[in-house]
Amino acid sequence: MHRHGYQGRKFGRKTDQRRALTRGLMCSLIKYQEVTTTLARAKEIRRETEKLITIAKKGGLSNRRLVISRLNDIETANLLMDVIAPQITRDSGYLKIEHAENRKGDNAEMGTISFVDSINLEKEVPKKKTEKKEDK
Repeated sequence: MHRHGYQGRKFGRKTDQRRALTRGLMCSLIKYQEVTTTLARAKEIRRETEKLITIAKKGGLSNRRLVISRLNDIETANLLMDVIAPQITRDSGYLKIEHAENRKGDNAEMGTISFVDSINLEKEVPKKKTEKKEDK
């Protein structure tokens, strides 16, 4: 059998486990700005996360719903849409992978995936008008 036309890595897992693994890694990357994992996993989540960032940069309700459905975490999706995506000025290539030392136990290749640009996670919360209307 051939692998022509097959995309993505299987990681020796079933589909639901693989999907949960990538979603968890993507959420961690968005929350903590960098993740150290195996090189194959880093390369795989780079594909998925860069697509999500491109969707998030476009904005809009339907794109927000797409991001929420792909991450399964509303707080992380809102962080990506409201804080991270507006700060990114690039058109593509949002993430970088740097090789780390091999893992001690099984000598697996490790890599650190992080954002290319520095991102400030502190969001300025807009002040809501709390003034009451005066009765005339």
